[in-house]
Amino acid sequence: MTSHHIDKTNPNNLAQEADHDKQTHSPDETNTQDWLAYLTSQGAMIQDDTVMSFGDSEAELAATHDGAIMCDLSHLGLLEISGADAFSFLQGQVTNDVFLLAGNTSHYSGYCNAKGRLLALFLAFSHYNHLHLQFNRELVAPIMKRLKMYVMRSKVDIQDSTASIIKLGLNSEHAVSLLEKLFTEVPKNPHELVSLANGALLCLPSSKPNQSRYEIFTSAKHAATIWNALKLHCKPVGKNCWDLLEIEAGIPEIVTKTQEEFVPQMLNLDVMQAINFKKGCYTGQEIVARTHYLGKVKRRTLQAQLTSSHLPEAGDDILNVSQEAVGKVVRSAFKQASLVRLLVELRLENLTNADTSLSWQGLSLTMMQSNEHLTNN
Repeated sequence: MTSHHIDKTNPNNLAQEADHDKQTHSPDETNTQDWLAYLTSQGAMIQDDTVMSFGDSEAELAATHDGAIMCDLSHLGLLEISGADAFSFLQGQVTNDVFLLAGNTSHYSGYCNAKGRLLALFLAFSHYNHLHLQFNRELVAPIMKRLKMYVMRSKVDIQDSTASIIKLGLNSEHAVSLLEKLFTEVPKNPHELVSLANGALLCLPSSKPNQSRYEIFTSAKHAATIWNALKLHCKPVGKNCWDLLEIEAGIPEIVTKTQEEFVPQMLNLDVMQAINFKKGCYTGQEIVARTHYLGKVKRRTLQAQLTSSHLPEAGDDILNVSQEAVGKVVRSAFKQASLVRLLVELRLENLTNADTSLSWQGLSLTMMQSNEHLTNN
């Protein structure tokens, strides 16, 4: 395979190339649409600008379990926050310490309302003095509108970069060696970020010790070259496979239906180091801090499994043996054709005999985790 190393000579090249690509397209076109058209030519089955599969879901799931896979991540949204006051502005909005994002790391961070209920969950990082927030694409427009309400006189610019930055996922036992053929530097540890001239590489948390998971951020100019090089060794897969890896890594998600349903600790954000209890004030901090210092966390998110040919939706109720709602579905994905893996938020008191007493729409739920791995339970 011919190596295609990314040059690091111009640190602003990613933003410049994204802007240039926008300027050379008509107003009705975006980089994402061109990119998805290219993926369609590669066999992608696309619905609502999301790659659902490449035509063989069962083979894709098998590769996700045992092999090397690559995935387009156009289903994820990306906000870019820049300006002289960008860091201090965002510091007053989110649960984690924005000033820890020094360009070589990422972290998860919650965005709450005044009652401490989550409106969004961000994967946050900085790339050459620009802050980036990645989260569910359906929330990008309302969250951007809400953030802009609080900018006031701050020197802050908030832009939707979803369409201009191509996002690719990689999961493989040989991920590092594959990426080293393409990039001059590759991060090795979870949440480690390497910013390159034409993109960025982010090492993501993984549940499998023998596999590494990465996200590649790049421009439309380079995306096809990277995709074709990785395709020689990796199977292209759809969104469900990436969702499965996220669930197995314990990564929750907020969608429209679950906004304002959970305080951060219910989704284990404290265990994920997504809450900094030493930082200054932010919206909802009083409730989040009170739960941490004065209360016992009575609800947590755990992995579960059920047999079903239909995916539960985020926000669906989990019922106990008395048909009382005792929890919520956080996210779900197929693990096999009729086997679903879920993240479910539950009252911890319902974990006793939970494998036989909890259900979703009449189907028995099998718990795949206890709460023993949670450090603040």
